[in-house]
Formats: sequence, C-alpha cells, structure tokens
Amino acid sequence: MSATASLSASSLRGATAHLADALKAGHVYRREDLARLSTAVDRHLRELVTVGKLQKLAQGLYHVPKQSSFGLLPPADDDVVRGFLRDNDFLVFSPSSYNTVGLGTTQLYNQTLVYNHKRHGVFLLGNRQFDFRVKPRFPKKLSLEFLFVDLLNNLEDLAEDRDVVLHQARNKLPSFDLARLQTAVNSYGNMATRKRFREWIDG
Repeated sequence: MSATASLSASSLRGATAHLADALKAGHVYRREDLARLSTAVDRHLRELVTVGKLQKLAQGLYHVPKQSSFGLLPPADDDVVRGFLRDNDFLVFSPSSYNTVGLGTTQLYNQTLVYNHKRHGVFLLGNRQFDFRVKPRFPKKLSLEFLFVDLLNNLEDLAEDRDVVLHQARNKLPSFDLARLQTAVNSYGNMATRKRFREWIDG
C-alpha cells in the first residue's frame, strides 16, 4: 500500500473506520458479508477501495490486501473462487499439472481451471482470469490418477503431440495401481477416455 493510501486509510472516521477495523488482511469478502457491518455499505466500500484498504476483484467481491516485505500479496486462488461461487465444492488447478504424470508433456500453461457445479466460462477476478468448467464429478484434491484421466479427457485441447502422449500413457499403465486408476477412469473419464482405457486393459 502506498504512503498516500496509508495516510488516507489512517484518517478514516466513523462507520467507515468501524468497517475497516473489522476486515482481516488477506481475506476475500462478498458485499453481503460486509453489508451486515454497515448501514451504507456501498458508500463505505467505495471509500475503502479509494484509500487502498480494499481491492475490488469483481462485482460484489473484494479482497483485503496483505503487506509483505515484497509488497502486497495477491489473494489465494481458493479464497477468490470460494467467494465468487459462494461454495466450497470446487477444484482449482493448472493444466501444467499434467506434466507431473510422466507422460512426456512439457508445456506450461498460463491458465487456471476451476472445476465446479455452478458456473461455466472465463471470468476476470481481480487481474486474473479463471476458466470455470461445470463438471458432474471431480476430486477434492489432485492425484496422479485424476491428472492421468483428465489429461486424456482434454488431450485435443492441449499443445502436445497427441499420438506421443497416448503411446506414453499406455506404456505408463504398469506403474499405476490399476484398481485406483480404474476408479478414477470410472469417476472422471469421459466416454472416449473410458473406451480407450478398456481397449488398453483388454489388449
């Protein structure tokens, strides 16, 4: 936060100062969360954004900046997505995570995927883009089995040599616990991935 913003923030008075005191650094808030603490929430929010006490991420979504020795810290992705969705049921990850599976993929993606049950589309939240995709099922956290399956699901959209990845994926099967991998395929695989997996196992 700049010295000017800090000076302005320290000069807040009355209800605006009361609202500012209730905010926790690093947290993400929705307007309705803060409306319970203010009788003129929109005016108070504008004032807090003006002095740098709050950063507006999207309509009705705000972040309280947290200072570090390197400057202001951005909000955690999970906190932003949780506030945007008003929900805890989602999975945030980058397609770059596919590189951990060991199928020869090396591309790095400047993309953040959000698997969820509510919203679909690309949304700008703060200065970050999030690609929300509605999925019927997804795990609470990443695993190699899930990433293996999800990579195959999305192979046509990735900047990789499709045939090379498929060859590597088939050769990689013996390194997995096949029961766990089968469960992941059944739970998260699309029709093409399920069919391909059956052919590999039966073959």
